[in-house]
Amino acid sequence: MIHEDLQGFAADLPPMRALAGLDLGDKTIGVAVSDGFRSVATPLETIKRRKFTLDAARLQEILAERDIAGLILGLPRNMDGSEGPRCQSTRAFARNFARLWDGPIGFWDERLSTVAAERALLEADTTRKRRAEVIDHVAASYILQGALDRLRHIAADAEQKGQA
Repeated sequence: MIHEDLQGFAADLPPMRALAGLDLGDKTIGVAVSDGFRSVATPLETIKRRKFTLDAARLQEILAERDIAGLILGLPRNMDGSEGPRCQSTRAFARNFARLWDGPIGFWDERLSTVAAERALLEADTTRKRRAEVIDHVAASYILQGALDRLRHIAADAEQKGQA
């Protein structure tokens, strides 16, 4: 099931299982995963894009190996918040992948995630070659971490309302 908002996504998630985050590019897919407590996002790998069926098969392997409960896709909005062709491509990927995998799929505004990842890698004095190898899955971890932080707030708000 595809969710436009994180509240619906959160409601669909089973407890104590990890999430995965994707940074979808034209040539690569950056993949990051969380721990079972959903507190920390870790860069995992970059999938070189070939055909959807091959990309989806590799992604399904990762999700199965790591017992992933939900998937967050970075939604590449324009700086003014509007959606362009890259957002349409991401939404199409989500629709196609939802036919193959029955876990919840959500979106996270990924504006500037690659910039943040690049800055972190530069601060870590990473070589240009190494940055090119890891930038996509580091960006995916920024996307996933943003969603994890928001999901924690959603859970805290729900808990607070339950106590009121």
